[in-house]
Amino acid sequence: MKKVIIIPARYGSSRYKGKPLVKILNREMVLRVADICSEVVNKKDLYIATDNNKISKVVKKAKYKVLMTSSKCLTGTDKVAEASKKIKSKIYVNVQGDEPTINPNDIKKIINAKIKYPNHVICGYDKIHSYENPSSANLPKVVVNQNKELIYMSRSLVPGNKKKVKNSSYFKQVCIYAFNKKELSKFYLKKKKGLVEEAEDIEILRFFDLDIKIKMIKLNSSSVAVDEVEDVRKAEKILKKRLSNVRKR
Repeated sequence: MKKVIIIPARYGSSRYKGKPLVKILNREMVLRVADICSEVVNKKDLYIATDNNKISKVVKKAKYKVLMTSSKCLTGTDKVAEASKKIKSKIYVNVQGDEPTINPNDIKKIINAKIKYPNHVICGYDKIHSYENPSSANLPKVVVNQNKELIYMSRSLVPGNKKKVKNSSYFKQVCIYAFNKKELSKFYLKKKKGLVEEAEDIEILRFFDLDIKIKMIKLNSSSVAVDEVEDVRKAEKILKKRLSNVRKR
């Protein structure tokens, strides 16, 4: 089954401008993400979707493919949807360009889940680790039902707890998604954010308005999304530990 990975990369992030080109252990973050994705698909099936010439130049110099998108795209998934118009594929995987420590095996799990559940949008999730702050608004929290379908996702602490029990377990979104072309087309054609999507600033919530179910896939991810300057150190620490483990083998 034909599958492609598209990495949306926006230079003008409101929280961290220029972050796709931030160096993570002396390599631009968007290239680190692309390197990981190249372990999952051939380079010919891997694209970076951007509206920025600086990012485009860096990506092309590293011999990766670029698809230029409109600067009016509302979210990363809108960029992927726009880029998908130029590519024929059964499965489109969106790996966010700010996930430089993502595990390639997790991307494979998302692809396999899309094959198994073709009528669901697929999204990853995992437990919130000890080095992460559950209360951080940068960390979307996930609530799923018994069928592992998304009930809600919020930057607030969810689910709530009436008794205020300490050490409650929370789960976070891991930003790897899988779609088919029809799902992306519906998402893109809406041309505006949904009310809940706008309030939470979480793009996948737009699918609620489109009545498309979202299957959440549990990952064993030690990855960290780079949302602000402090996250660079966390990502580098994880990468150094992985490199050290590889050398010890």
